[in-house]
Amino acid sequence: MNAPESTPSISVALCTHNGATFIDEQLVSILEQVPAPQQLVVSDDASSDDTIARVREVVARYPAVELTILENIPPLGVTKNFEQAIRACTGDLIALSDQDDVWHAGRLALFASEFAARPEVSLIHSDARLVDAHGRPLGHTLAEALGVSAAEVASIHAGDAFSVLLRRNLVTGACTVFRRSLVEYAAPFPAGWVHDEWLGLIAAAVASTDFIDHPTIDYRQHGANQIGATKLSVAGKFRRMVEPRRARNARLEANMSVLLDRLQRLGSRVSDEKVQRALAKLDHELMRSSLPEGRLRRIPAVSRACLAGNYRRYSRGPLDAVRDVVQPVD
Repeated sequence: MNAPESTPSISVALCTHNGATFIDEQLVSILEQVPAPQQLVVSDDASSDDTIARVREVVARYPAVELTILENIPPLGVTKNFEQAIRACTGDLIALSDQDDVWHAGRLALFASEFAARPEVSLIHSDARLVDAHGRPLGHTLAEALGVSAAEVASIHAGDAFSVLLRRNLVTGACTVFRRSLVEYAAPFPAGWVHDEWLGLIAAAVASTDFIDHPTIDYRQHGANQIGATKLSVAGKFRRMVEPRRARNARLEANMSVLLDRLQRLGSRVSDEKVQRALAKLDHELMRSSLPEGRLRRIPAVSRACLAGNYRRYSRGPLDAVRDVVQPVD
């Protein structure tokens, strides 16, 4: 008989900035988990309110949890703040947390069981229930707001998250748990990338990821989120279509160059096939960045890329093709 697998230790990396309004409820939802995390790392980005005092007060009621507090003056910004918190975590599993959400009961137990059953998986993220500032459901989930398709979920479940995440990010940090071993490949987090998008792609490149397709947190939308989620109306989608394109396309191109460089530096840990797909994605972004200023003059290049399947493989299909034709340059 095989010996039972030991329960993994769990650290929570929680980043804060003037989070006193909601931090108590979030902390209780984390610390009441069964199993509870062994470590809570709070990395604070120059709060001017009593966030850290409230953290100390709440966590003092849970003496079994090791508390690590890091205070940044000046602030590091979202991505570097999370990287600092993650690097301070010592658990086998690291759960990311925002300061203003609420975890559902049984969340950590669910993630721990998923990782135990899937040793090849390096990162798992879940859906979330969107709620307002008072915790009232908004009537849809994060996946619905992002327009996640059944085909995308099926590809992730089948072990091909890398293809999905090359097209667009579906990993939201507040919904994410990953193995600490991933940090070896993901750190340092590059400028220009958001921490969750970077972690998701690196995890999919060196191992695989999976998705829990039901909510495990209440994801609070209150108008002051540093990174939030909204379900776009038709008018909102139109506004996005006519936003200036130059800065966005330059960022996409630069980020892909950085990703390709990291994958190549990771050597045999990343398959040649995934490196080639990243290279093809970079070529696609280079084409998009170099499109002419005149809209009509963009049509031939966009049409060729559509016929070659590049918009389907490396962007959001016809949606991005139309965007590349109609968006103004500045």
